[in-house]
Amino acid sequence: MYIKVLSFDGYFQETVNERREESYRVRQCKVLFYLEDDGIQVIEPRIRNSGLPQGTLIKRHRIAKPPPNDHLFYTVHDFNVGMDLELYGRKIRLVACDKFTENFLRKLGVRVNEPEPIPEDPYTSLRLGVSESMQPKRPYEPVDKLRKFLDHDRHVLRFNCFWDDTESLYGDAREMILHYFLADDTIEIREVVQPNAGRDSASCFLRRQKLPKGVVDMPLPGAVTDKTLLNVSATAPDNRVYLVDSLKMGTLKTDYYTDRELTLGATINVYGRKFLICDCDAFTREYYKNKYGIMSFTPVPPPRTACPQPPLNKNPPYNGWGSDEDSLANCKGLIPKPPPKDFVKFMEKDKVGLESHVLRFAARIVTDLPQDRDRCFIIYCFLTDDTFLIYEPPVRNSGFKGGKFMERRKVMKPGQERFRINLPDYYTTVDVYVGAVVEFNNFLFEVCGADEYAYRYMEQHPAEFPFSDVPRIMSKLRPLMQGREEEMNNFVKELDPEGAKSMPYADFEKLIQKLLSDPRYDRVCIVAHEIATLARNYAERIPTKKNYMAIIGLAQQQLRKAPFENFQALLDACRYEDVNKTGSMSQTDLRRICRANHLPLPDDMLYTLMEVSKNFDNGLVYYESFISQLNWRCNPVPPGTVPCDYSGNLEVDWFTVVTGKGSKTAGSCKKVLTCLGAERVCYTKFLTDLMNAGQCK
Repeated sequence: MYIKVLSFDGYFQETVNERREESYRVRQCKVLFYLEDDGIQVIEPRIRNSGLPQGTLIKRHRIAKPPPNDHLFYTVHDFNVGMDLELYGRKIRLVACDKFTENFLRKLGVRVNEPEPIPEDPYTSLRLGVSESMQPKRPYEPVDKLRKFLDHDRHVLRFNCFWDDTESLYGDAREMILHYFLADDTIEIREVVQPNAGRDSASCFLRRQKLPKGVVDMPLPGAVTDKTLLNVSATAPDNRVYLVDSLKMGTLKTDYYTDRELTLGATINVYGRKFLICDCDAFTREYYKNKYGIMSFTPVPPPRTACPQPPLNKNPPYNGWGSDEDSLANCKGLIPKPPPKDFVKFMEKDKVGLESHVLRFAARIVTDLPQDRDRCFIIYCFLTDDTFLIYEPPVRNSGFKGGKFMERRKVMKPGQERFRINLPDYYTTVDVYVGAVVEFNNFLFEVCGADEYAYRYMEQHPAEFPFSDVPRIMSKLRPLMQGREEEMNNFVKELDPEGAKSMPYADFEKLIQKLLSDPRYDRVCIVAHEIATLARNYAERIPTKKNYMAIIGLAQQQLRKAPFENFQALLDACRYEDVNKTGSMSQTDLRRICRANHLPLPDDMLYTLMEVSKNFDNGLVYYESFISQLNWRCNPVPPGTVPCDYSGNLEVDWFTVVTGKGSKTAGSCKKVLTCLGAERVCYTKFLTDLMNAGQCK
């Protein structure tokens, strides 16, 4: 029974003889019965200004019953709602009990009576009426805002606002930043001035202050105060007595914006200007999420009105003087300036080592004249500035001189207006590919081949040259292969009856044309360059033998023409760099020494000659052997070994060098430029990749 206490509500009446307004007084109390020791405690709740000693009326102890049973003490069986207890001469009426007491008594088998009302106390009713008839004074309002300052100092809500001022004269749409200071509920607005907006960057659009919801009149001096004081006694300054205006008769009531009204999409009135709240920062979102439970913070796009487009400046027509770029540059300023060059493209596409960034294509003239049909041309495409140069190799007894057919320059596409106001469309390197027909200087050229460097460069940059993109070409051909596997297998058996799993390039072209002749699909455009790209990708790799003695002869021929004889200084420089005295060094170091000693040989020939003296175990070059084979004084190559004169491009001379026969004529150059590097094509791997769903690698 420890800590178990029965609680009853009760009252007792007390006679009052000295007052005319009342004859008795009803006093409420609470009776506690402790089950641990049968102790009884009576407590009267304290009432303000009652004039009576209240609180604990009877301390906790066992109380004896009134006579004649004064030898017995009160027990739990003597307590129930509706019973009278006589405690030291006072009769206390039990009118109610709590839930625990009710349940406990019922478990003991006691039937708990219904609760009874407490009679009304006359004195309490009198005091209540007097209190209601009195007009209490308004308590002093707290002016000290230290608590709010300490809780929210440096806590600022940040909103992005939009003010559409386009309706006013010279007005425009303006972006604002609204700062709401939680420490004192003040607002500050700053303008976001864009670059070249034509406005001065003001420090503040609206200084920090409380922002009223409407347009209010200018108050009189002294009207806006925290308290209104009234002079109620005298006019002399020393005898004045001031009271606070409890009715607030002279207080100006102004509604100010608080954080409750600042939400996304809301429009606030800033002294007659409508500001739309569009967005807020992360701290503001977290503040509204914790305080108001707002979870959605979707930014509101500002309703911008479409600005009228200014009239475009039309360029004057081309007058024929200089290039189009020069004429257009003269129209942009009083002082003529040369047109700007693409310096970034120049740095990326300029010649770097072996990378010449010049694509060479073989071409022929499309004409009906029989004397022009067999003429061979080489088109040089310079990637650094998209310029073109056409060279015609000289042919003996052809009637044509040969040489430069067109100087290096940009070439306009056909169909351009003569008196044009915009820059014309020029040919680029993407427009020149095998199978293309281009018009240069009113001559139609059909591109019929390219050199190895051009093919390799375009295949390494498929994003710039789509006709050299193998996965793109295969994606166009793959739908044509579906359902025709047996037909294509029978067709390749006719082309390759011996089952060599490879075929010549001419038969591979027939295979592609057979694949394109599918009536189920519309005509798929596959140009000759794409067929050549596929043939090179699936070519049968056969190692070729190089005529190194002919290359050494070309190198000595070039050194003899220079002339260059300082081979001993070149050997001393190599020995100085060879610290370990191994007699060999890397190709990079050897090339650097050759360039430092002004050896007049191009890089492509240098690296080819290094292969003759290379140690294939470690990749180093024996520099003494390399210099010895270049020494045309001590080790000359017989004159009959050199098949042709060096033209400055080893790729053009390669056919003559590797074969050791022929001369640098139009036919040999054309054969070099039209060589695919794919004499036979592995068609089995090509058909297997077409049947597979994966991307071609």
